[in-house]
Amino acid sequence: MRLVVCSLEDWNEVWRRNQYLVDALLGADDALEVLFVEPPTDPLHTALHGQVPRPARGLRTVPGYGGRLRTLQPVKWLPRQLGPMTDAGLRSAVMRAVARLGWRDPVLWVNDPGYAELVAVTGWRALYDITDDWAVADRSPREHARLRAADAALLERCAEVVVCSVGLAARKGAVRDVVLVPNAVDSQRYRRPAPRPPDLPVGAVALYVGTLHEDRLDVDLVVATARRLAAAGATVALLGPNALSADNTARLDAEPGIRLLGSRPRDAVPAYLQHAHALIVPHVLDDFTDSLDPLKLYEYLAVRRPIVSTSVAGFRELRGQPGVAIADGAAFADAVAAAVGQWHAPLPPTALPEWSDRAREMRAVIDRLSGLQPAGRPR
Repeated sequence: MRLVVCSLEDWNEVWRRNQYLVDALLGADDALEVLFVEPPTDPLHTALHGQVPRPARGLRTVPGYGGRLRTLQPVKWLPRQLGPMTDAGLRSAVMRAVARLGWRDPVLWVNDPGYAELVAVTGWRALYDITDDWAVADRSPREHARLRAADAALLERCAEVVVCSVGLAARKGAVRDVVLVPNAVDSQRYRRPAPRPPDLPVGAVALYVGTLHEDRLDVDLVVATARRLAAAGATVALLGPNALSADNTARLDAEPGIRLLGSRPRDAVPAYLQHAHALIVPHVLDDFTDSLDPLKLYEYLAVRRPIVSTSVAGFRELRGQPGVAIADGAAFADAVAAAVGQWHAPLPPTALPEWSDRAREMRAVIDRLSGLQPAGRPR
């Protein structure tokens, strides 16, 4: 079995859904081979923002999988505003890598909508894995139209569609049949006691873990919460890759009660969660966040620390559970202040789905695709 995964995320030390699923799939099947396509480098965009472009990593083998996992990082030479040539170049890079590996008719797993046309061009048996509803994200009119067209094409062309959340199942399921495969957690890794990280701020800490991005993070709410906690000597700490604008990054940096910790390898993250007084989710409320099944939902529950969240999908279903506060607006900062007022005993244990469970569900979808006759590459 050969599998090409067009991912929205790099294969690096910060793991997300795709890495966990691919890792579990490879661990369960010694005959499986995977080509994991990472987001491309964009040298022109990098240079225009005053940074030095770095070379693309190209095709490489990931250690630890016996040569069965390769990654490909192509190059995006031109902006998409110039027309379809940009995406055509990325598709060609994937097809050349597959040819170089000697693969014929692999199964295609599309997570990045930018590869929508790869389904039609190759005729490979394809599944569309929807982890975020980018068709409703706040984007420019041009980008919004592109994302909506790609989403519609994938929904029509792919033999299987997988969604990660109940919200996505309702939204995309109104168009066609979908398979719900939610997220999960490696609970043993998160529950194994770890020493307190030395760079975690002294005193009470309200911790957010995840990529910092305006699509999810309510920056105004983070600032208001930090100012509310400052009087008690508590700190808001943000752990994860920073994809915020320069202006919002500067706003957060200027607040004495906020610490931007940056990203950490996946094996280091549980320690930060275990030693936080409270785990917070200051997310915006809109159609985009309503499509999510946050990884942090499972990770927060695994470490059994108090949780304070806005009423976003996944967390709002926990309303009323011990140690969980759901609050919006000004009430959010008050709820966080109450949670960090003292160190709380661990919350009651919760039975959580494991990534091995989700990998079996995804493998069932892949096996159905494997039984289909490849369409073959059109002339």
